[in-house]
Amino acid sequence: MNTLESLTRITRSLSQTVSSELASLDLSALNFKAAPDSWSILECLEHLNRYSRYYNPALAKAIEANAAAADDVQSISYSWLGMKSLEMVRPQHAKKHKTVKHMNPNNSSLGPATVKEFLKHQEGLLHLLKRAGKANLHKKAVPVEFFKLLKLRIGEALEFVVLHEERHIQQALRVKTQLAKQAAA
Repeated sequence: MNTLESLTRITRSLSQTVSSELASLDLSALNFKAAPDSWSILECLEHLNRYSRYYNPALAKAIEANAAAADDVQSISYSWLGMKSLEMVRPQHAKKHKTVKHMNPNNSSLGPATVKEFLKHQEGLLHLLKRAGKANLHKKAVPVEFFKLLKLRIGEALEFVVLHEERHIQQALRVKTQLAKQAAA
């Protein structure tokens, strides 16, 4: 299985998880916070929505502008910046990172539309992953959201987005578990 196939599989799984495990929760459950400075389920999803609002259009533009030659191998190679970015967002990486202010949804007023928006962004990402099969994944063409002079390769930017989503969906599921433990206590 190539990396695009793997990223597509993960993205589908994340969409299914949100649809089946989170979307049906009531508003109080979606807004539950274990601590004042922690994120609720909706805040986790809103954080991802904010990233999708930036990265989905940036990826679409990069994919459109960088068609691959017929003999290009469609695997992802990594720059130093790409490796560091991926290391930070891997779900297995336990260290917390401070979120840039405009991407931090803490204490936002959110409702069920946040879940719907997340699922819509996932549909867009699946479409981008399909289109990426015809793009030069090695091209540095996706500006980093918080410092646009730096660019990620198309392939590593796609992987960054998917791993970042996986990390925060796992976080949202932990919030759901904390809510269940509190309700049972």
